[in-house]
Amino acid sequence: MKNIGCIIGIALVAILCVFCATGCSKYNSMVTLQNEVETAWSQVETQYQRRADLIPNLVETVKGYAAHESNTLQAVTEARAKVGSISLSVDSLSEENLKKFTEAQNQLSGAMKSLLAVSEAYPDLKANENFLKFQDEYAGTENRIQYARSQYNEVAQKYNTEIAKFPNNIFAGFFGFQKKPYFSASEGAENAPTVKF
Repeated sequence: MKNIGCIIGIALVAILCVFCATGCSKYNSMVTLQNEVETAWSQVETQYQRRADLIPNLVETVKGYAAHESNTLQAVTEARAKVGSISLSVDSLSEENLKKFTEAQNQLSGAMKSLLAVSEAYPDLKANENFLKFQDEYAGTENRIQYARSQYNEVAQKYNTEIAKFPNNIFAGFFGFQKKPYFSASEGAENAPTVKF
């Protein structure tokens, strides 16, 4: 009888050790992926900040040539201010918060498209070296933003998959790991643009 109790005790200790070792391994794996999500999110923020820093110079360049386009210039300035007022850390990422953040960024993108379209009416502006430089920088920044968002989505998908798998989901729930939201296409992106000649 004592041997059976001893065997059961050893078996329980062995099971507990395996459970702890598995838990530590799963926890470390989830922490690694969470850090990758945080790094990817900081790259998204960096690219959006780069765009925000570029906009005042672009607006000033256009203002010198197209002073009567004040509505467009004001829309860009207001959209940039709105983007600047939304602070979204990786810890507060949720579907709702990411949607608000993305809507503000999309408003700024729309205002910037209008601003860049203004240049078509001003040949001197289109030829201005500073404007051309800023326009190229802006286009490059938009490409970097799309790349950073794509990278974030890939890393978030790996993380979300890891914390949803069994038995990881048990450890994820116990340690407070939560699903990260994804960037999605802008509203209306499913419609192809119309081209008229």
